[in-house]
Amino acid sequence: MKEISRILEVYEQIDFEQRKAALATVVWVEGSSYRRPGARMLITDDGRWEGAISGGCLEGDALRKARQVMRDGAPIVVTYDTMDDGANSFGVGLGCNGIIDVLIEPIDPANPQNPVALLREFVQKRDVRALATVLKSDVPDLTPGSRFILTEQAGESIPDWLYSDMQDVFASGKPLTATYTLSSNNVELFVERIDPGIELVIFGAGYDVIPVTKLARELGWQVTVTDDCVAHLAPKRFPVATCVVFADRTAVLDQVTVTERTAAVLMSHNFNYDRAVLQALLTTDIPYIGMLGPRKRFDKMQAEFEKDGLFLPKEVLNRIHAPIGLDLGAETPDEIALSIIAEIRAFFAKRAGGFLKDIPGPIHERLSGNASAYRRQPDTIDFTE
Repeated sequence: MKEISRILEVYEQIDFEQRKAALATVVWVEGSSYRRPGARMLITDDGRWEGAISGGCLEGDALRKARQVMRDGAPIVVTYDTMDDGANSFGVGLGCNGIIDVLIEPIDPANPQNPVALLREFVQKRDVRALATVLKSDVPDLTPGSRFILTEQAGESIPDWLYSDMQDVFASGKPLTATYTLSSNNVELFVERIDPGIELVIFGAGYDVIPVTKLARELGWQVTVTDDCVAHLAPKRFPVATCVVFADRTAVLDQVTVTERTAAVLMSHNFNYDRAVLQALLTTDIPYIGMLGPRKRFDKMQAEFEKDGLFLPKEVLNRIHAPIGLDLGAETPDEIALSIIAEIRAFFAKRAGGFLKDIPGPIHERLSGNASAYRRQPDTIDFTE
């Protein structure tokens, strides 16, 4: 999300009377690569770029290819093979051991459907969506660079032969590169899910909330800081927070919107406040609740709930992370912030948060053989118009 937002910021600064621009997107990876499908890079004809499609080894060549795209006005798909370190065509041993396909598209600022304009719409609406992009096509009405969008509200008309796959990507988040045969003509599409990222709500506004807020915003998360003490909520204390809200402990849900991407962190150091907020949050479907403090603090809170007749079933307890954070040996507020943010990221990524060296095999999920996106060949599906 942060990378997309930064691309939009740079895009708005381009003087298109003087400059041309293109967008490069990773659409396929086989083997190892620094970036995964969906990584983007905005390129201008004066040699500048924002974002990245690799660890720095492919950007120079992508810039040269982008200049060709800007001149021709037509998108292309470039394949980079970094498998052979000794005979690499870029003159250096990249060591990535992967094959990367990159779609490079010219940007017409006058076209409301240009790829960056679609990203702007996504950032403004902050919705989850599946985006299908035509890479190659023999079908007259489906030109490379054209797109289909699927959101929770459906909306745009999507062909029957594509709808099911877009639904699958929307639900799973796993990218798909597929070739379809329509009346003996092939069309290849890249389908990805883009979402606005994690929405962090912090209850409490003490000094140790400041580094949590800064680190979360640095990652591009939306951050709301709330407390029932107005004195703690001076905006100058949290200049980077997305939102600073006063909310009485008995009415926190009136001020906070909960989605499947929301993480709540209780950091008030006030036992009664945290207890009231937790009880309110448990009436929602919020997937993650973290509590600062020792384990015995939550044990005491749970005992008080049970005394009042509120017994928390296992599925509810699984949503509560108390004490919050990964075991990093954190001591200072900044280190504790790192521990908290790392655990939240691991939770939403469905990862354990351990050492990468202890993971057998590749560190990124492989969906088909040694590929990071599922690629289906044309002979497996045939729709006749």
